[in-house]
Amino acid sequence: MDFAPSARSEELKARLLAFDAEVVRPAEPVYRAQRAESGDPHFPPPVMEDLKAEARRRGLWNLFLPDAEHGAGLSNLDYAPLCEVMGASPLLAEATNCSAPDTGNMEILAQFGTPLQQERWLRPLLDGEIRSCFAMTEPWVASSDALNISSRIERDGDHYVINGHKWFTSGALDPRCKVAIFMGVTDPDADPYHRQSMILVPMDTPGVTVVRGLPVFGHSEGGGHGETLWEDVRVPAENLLGEEGSGFAIAQARLGPGRIHHCMRAIGLAERALDLMCQRAQMRVAFGQPLADQGVVRERIAESRIQIEQARLLTLKAAWMMDTVGKKQAQTEIAAIKVVAARVATDVIDRAIQLFGGAGVTDDWPLASMYAHARTLHLVDGPDEVHLRQIARRELGRYAHLRPAGHERRR
Repeated sequence: MDFAPSARSEELKARLLAFDAEVVRPAEPVYRAQRAESGDPHFPPPVMEDLKAEARRRGLWNLFLPDAEHGAGLSNLDYAPLCEVMGASPLLAEATNCSAPDTGNMEILAQFGTPLQQERWLRPLLDGEIRSCFAMTEPWVASSDALNISSRIERDGDHYVINGHKWFTSGALDPRCKVAIFMGVTDPDADPYHRQSMILVPMDTPGVTVVRGLPVFGHSEGGGHGETLWEDVRVPAENLLGEEGSGFAIAQARLGPGRIHHCMRAIGLAERALDLMCQRAQMRVAFGQPLADQGVVRERIAESRIQIEQARLLTLKAAWMMDTVGKKQAQTEIAAIKVVAARVATDVIDRAIQLFGGAGVTDDWPLASMYAHARTLHLVDGPDEVHLRQIARRELGRYAHLRPAGHERRR
């Protein structure tokens, strides 16, 4: 195994770090002020357009997309350290057009979209002119099992009619969100893995309603997580992604890279928390000495460094396997890092909050918002329990021949 980044990856990382330090971090207070002045937590601050223009000028654009025709053509292993850098900044991913859910949606459109779909939706997404959302999760079923999806996509002549109730429709509250990728059932009588399809729905189509935003631990900003209603929404049949019944397969194609991107960013998030923790420990004095001289503080800092390094190594292994043997063979590693990265980010940020004391839970520092995001990662793209179940099933499968007769393995 060779996890060494390529020369191109190293060079892009250096440029990304410089862009973050020179342009993005100084813009963070401007971004917050512009949003606060608007009175709308989902208002897109104009300074972001300046950041995006500068990112394009520096050649730091669409780095996530392995398709060289549309993106940077980087391998997963080469993108990993860049994505980690983005995770340490709340603005850097969007500034470089590498933020979810657009990344996953662009990957789907690049892989499964027709030329017409790509021209209408992929091109403006690649250019950062619009945003998008992804409508899969439903409030009335256990959405950790995608087979439970009950929303309907029904053929009617040259159109499809869509009915459903979704929530955590990420990105739906951004006023720049112009299109949704909607997942629903097209054939309820098909086998469980061929019932669903995905379809492109312009957000201004009659019958599409963004009911509300769903705050996460009281935080609600950016594209948000929308509760959405889809009532007799009619779109042309040409909006279907792939073939009827391919929705589950497309979802799996989307979630593999998306999960590892979450993990890469989570490590960057943990690194920023550790950085803040070390700064605070050196600057703050309690009981006659800096916090950095307290044994318990040193232990927590050391534990954080160990956890981050372990998570990074597993992430790099998963990325390397995706590049060398494919997503299917890397399923266990992807599932494992999805659990581990969320745990590490949550643990390290929690330690940082404890070190900061009361300041850590205020909005004067980014830790509270970071914690809300990290804790959510235990649920995003499948809860921890689903990934643990998958790993255990694979491990136990090697010993299935030892089971007593009559006790067949369950799915």
